[in-house]
Amino acid sequence: METCFLWGLSGRVVLPWDPSYNKDRQGFNRAAQSYPFIINYCQTPRDVSNAILWARRNGVEIRIRNGGHNYEGYSSGNGVLVIDVSDMTGIEMDEQAHTVRVQGGVTNKQLYEFVAAQGYPFPGGTCPTVGVCGYALGGGWGLSCRAFGLGCDSIEEIELVNYEGRVIRASSRINCDLFWALRGAGGGNFGVVTSVTFRLPPPVQRVTLIEIDYRHVDAKTQELFLWMWQQWLRQADNRMTLLARIYNSDADGLAALVRGIFYGEPEEAHAMLYGFLSIPGAVPSIESMSFLQAVARLGSAYPAYERFRAASRFVFRDFCPCEIREIVSLIQERPAGSVFAGISLYALGGQVAETGRDETAFFYRNAHYILWLESVFEENRFAAASSLWVSKRLGLLKSLTRGSYVNFPYAGLGDFKWEYFGAHEKRLELIKRKYDPRDVFTFPQGLARREKKAPFRLTQVPTVFGGTEFTVQAAKEKKNHRGFRYVSPQA
Repeated sequence: METCFLWGLSGRVVLPWDPSYNKDRQGFNRAAQSYPFIINYCQTPRDVSNAILWARRNGVEIRIRNGGHNYEGYSSGNGVLVIDVSDMTGIEMDEQAHTVRVQGGVTNKQLYEFVAAQGYPFPGGTCPTVGVCGYALGGGWGLSCRAFGLGCDSIEEIELVNYEGRVIRASSRINCDLFWALRGAGGGNFGVVTSVTFRLPPPVQRVTLIEIDYRHVDAKTQELFLWMWQQWLRQADNRMTLLARIYNSDADGLAALVRGIFYGEPEEAHAMLYGFLSIPGAVPSIESMSFLQAVARLGSAYPAYERFRAASRFVFRDFCPCEIREIVSLIQERPAGSVFAGISLYALGGQVAETGRDETAFFYRNAHYILWLESVFEENRFAAASSLWVSKRLGLLKSLTRGSYVNFPYAGLGDFKWEYFGAHEKRLELIKRKYDPRDVFTFPQGLARREKKAPFRLTQVPTVFGGTEFTVQAAKEKKNHRGFRYVSPQA
């Protein structure tokens, strides 16, 4: 088949008629389906530059992908050029400078294994296949954040390819306004990030992994659980970061769980978790292990993909008993086809709040925690039911919270720039115009002044693309969802 229209691209190129296309176009959330025109796997910054210049010459929109975990699928799109940097997986450590430099495609798992071999932890995320750079550019919540700050707080320097195809750097010394913006609002807005240099936390030999399950409980126990979460967070030790969840699943009925990492001994952790352990039905596992063992166990529960609809909010105050009751009531009934409906709580505070609100683009420094409402389903025909379920329940949550976490995006937001970036919105728009004046880097919830439509000025594209001959058959897939949401590893 004639492919001269690809002239100028380098790296590995996947087209709609290639055998691997249907697999390559997929992101982590299979509820978000799109059909890009070209998927360009770049191995070097030069490949990235070639892709940007090619897209501009030919009037094709760009999307940027590393781990493919954008929950609304914004790292891809219909008829776009996907610049995928997942083949760029180099990692270099400078122990004298206490830094580690990662290329744009490095995942949590790859970085954890690398730094742990040298005795270091890292404030990354829980899912092993999430791209570290994308994670940190959106702020970066993880189970070490109360101890070491968000992922973006450890960034020392960022290298990216800009709208002109040039490699530029941003740090506290050069392009410092861009450096500010990239730490919290960087994903897909200013260029294609090809490497990030992080400051390393102090080395550790062992951590305590916390896992507490409560399965087949009732709504009153879930209410008690949320009340206890608030009590714990009021006086939480900075060395401990927890993720908590109340949920309603096929396997566990009404249930709850706590997961976390504590940079201390199990005996200390037991004392700090007394409230959670006293709740009826608690099944705990609080063990000392290496950092790598802890993140590997947490990550082992994640599948290759899921299907879900979800929305996030920031919580700034304690809820009274009647408000807790209302929140718990939201998940007592699941939407049609849902195998899991839940509310997750991601602890903030600690070192997250020690960084000033205006020191980075991440705006919600003083929030107590992130709240995430979610429904998981296994067949795409149930997507609409879960979308409606989330939308209806978000009204109550909005009345109790404010703002949304950009790394947990939600397409149903109205003024999404304000929701994600608060009072930083206008400053970010100015920086966007300075570093991407042509709005080359756009996506449905990006900082661009408007969402452009790809005009497809190409004249030599084979007619099968976009015509009746172009069809993609979805592969049959097995049932898939995160194991730790349903059954404890110790069960």
